[in-house]
Amino acid sequence: MKQIIQHLNTGQIEIAEVPSPLVGSGEVLIQSRRSLISAGTERMLVEFSKANLINKVRQQPERVKQVLDKMRTDGVLPTIEAVFRKLDEPMPMGYCNMGTVLRVGQGVRDLKPGDRVISNGPHAEIVCVPKNLCAKVPDEVGDEEAAFTVLGSIALQGVRLARPTLGEKFLVFGMGLLGLITVQLLRANGCEVLAVDVNTQRLRLAESYGAQTVDLSEGADPVSAALSWTGGEGVDGALITASAKNDAIVHQAAQACRKRGRIILIGVVDLNLRRSDFYEKELTFQVSCSYGPGRYDENYEQMGQDYPSAYVRWTEQRNMTAILEAMRSRRLKVSDLVSQKFPLDQAESAYEKVQNDSSVLGLLLEYSPDVNDATRVQVTQAPQTLNGELVAGVIGAGNFATGILIPEIVKTPVQISHIAARKNAHAAKSAAKKFGIESAVTDYRLILDDPRVSLVFIITEHHTHAQMICEALDAGKHVFVEKPLAISEQQLQQVKDAVARNPNLHLMAGFNRRFSSHTQKARELLAGRSEPLCMNMTVNAGALPGDHWIQDPERGGGRIIGECCHFIDLFSYLADSPVEAIRAMQIGPGPEVQSDKATLQLSFSDGSIGVINYFANGAKSYPKEHLEIFSDGRVITVENFRSTRGYGFKNFKKFKTPRQDKGHRQEISAFVASIKNGGGALIPFEQLYNVSKTSFVTLD
Repeated sequence: MKQIIQHLNTGQIEIAEVPSPLVGSGEVLIQSRRSLISAGTERMLVEFSKANLINKVRQQPERVKQVLDKMRTDGVLPTIEAVFRKLDEPMPMGYCNMGTVLRVGQGVRDLKPGDRVISNGPHAEIVCVPKNLCAKVPDEVGDEEAAFTVLGSIALQGVRLARPTLGEKFLVFGMGLLGLITVQLLRANGCEVLAVDVNTQRLRLAESYGAQTVDLSEGADPVSAALSWTGGEGVDGALITASAKNDAIVHQAAQACRKRGRIILIGVVDLNLRRSDFYEKELTFQVSCSYGPGRYDENYEQMGQDYPSAYVRWTEQRNMTAILEAMRSRRLKVSDLVSQKFPLDQAESAYEKVQNDSSVLGLLLEYSPDVNDATRVQVTQAPQTLNGELVAGVIGAGNFATGILIPEIVKTPVQISHIAARKNAHAAKSAAKKFGIESAVTDYRLILDDPRVSLVFIITEHHTHAQMICEALDAGKHVFVEKPLAISEQQLQQVKDAVARNPNLHLMAGFNRRFSSHTQKARELLAGRSEPLCMNMTVNAGALPGDHWIQDPERGGGRIIGECCHFIDLFSYLADSPVEAIRAMQIGPGPEVQSDKATLQLSFSDGSIGVINYFANGAKSYPKEHLEIFSDGRVITVENFRSTRGYGFKNFKKFKTPRQDKGHRQEISAFVASIKNGGGALIPFEQLYNVSKTSFVTLD
């Protein structure tokens, strides 16, 4: 299928051929018929991507401190590489989609194949969206009208926050698509509207919807006009749907409002708010969040957990339904907002128009009914395996896969035949093109069914690991899985059983820190020790919000299982001994998340002990990982895997690497070598099992 993606580093718009997404539980698979290019939002993205690096930095000054902090902890070169990797990621364009349901996942009851629906899916011939982010289109609403629904929901949410009542007077800044829809919604609520813009033609449209207008191109002053319009009292509220790189509009809105007026920001403007504007009139100011309640809530959007209507009357999905009903009843008219229509194949021309013609409003993309829905797309020629090269498949095309692991895999005698990503097909296609991978797929079972593939790399969300490990082993493939092996006792037992069924296959977990040159130096220095180790690890993990998928017990398992297992394995490796007992404590009530501010106390069968302080409430500028090892009157410290120091050693003081070395390169190289050369597993399963089981500790 075809999808529009943008390259942030160059600004190039590409109509890419990507594999069709697969529908999952609680999701809806939709064949697109129309999609709307949002002239405001998408123009901003295009302008940002085409800017040079200096201007990109100027447009995102809040990112500069993050970059500087990372430079201090990780080094200059790794930070620069991370920035350029981020800019190299392809971005799917679009969020106003209309189409026909192809398939529904388990748990979707209100929709069926053949239904016309709208969604926030991207510009692609086939999209897959969670059920709470789509709505059924009434028969009376045409395809082109329906494509405006998501944009209309953004305007509606802003109007709801303004709490309009019959007879009130509102000022609306900006007569783009959002502004013109906002005017109509306010009029439908029985309000008078004063519309402000520099475009005379758009103001004429606003007048046709019943608004009075202020034409800035003729030198009119919106504040004077508003005061005159209200007899000097001021408007009841102002809605800002414009985009501007200064705070002038907010200042004008405040001056135009009456005492205790309301200002709602729907568009994008600078927010250098002036205290006097709000203090003297006791004005309220609020930023509207996209389509409404539920937006950016993982439980609502991805997990399908709806809010009870008795307590949250208007969610983002119910806002979409309300917009569709307003279109059906003709209280909202959008057909005259269409500036031009383009077939999907001419999307590049559409974006040129968006960038170069400031007068355009709605640009519609039209889709052919004939779509290639294959879940595999050929990117390069099939790999020619030479000198015993192995053929591998990669499941997962996220940042860690494409930025860290795959670059190391391709340096080994391994040919990657397929890369899979169930929903983010554009990411799989981009990675395949970048790394010379034969094909991009959305169904990972195509990898397992390929007899050429002898090993599989699993780099997906944590809750999928155990099942994929079992399937890959039973398909006769060696497996490398990015930690953890499993996120529950039941899953771990399933993995154990699969390993027992396939004793000749290698299973490796991504415990990379044991392979770091710093860890190897520490092991070398400790080789002649005569007593157990006392180890201390401080992890300045950095905060993640409570709704992040890693914090979800069902998806990520929490950060102790999902991340702290790294350091449990590191201790076990340094002591050369399995964990015998563990006790854990977490911080008391107060923070949103307690479990990622915890201390783990471990004892090992050889008598060694260790403490892992895993804290997510530290400063970003502080080093992320600090290791101390005490033994035989000597101390070893490892600072962020860049510098290792020894105290009490006769012939060693310091070991430093030019850049941070967490062991990824050595780990991948050693894993591939272990398969090529035969013999036992790189890390015996008993050790993987011991570390995984230890990570399931209950936090007190």
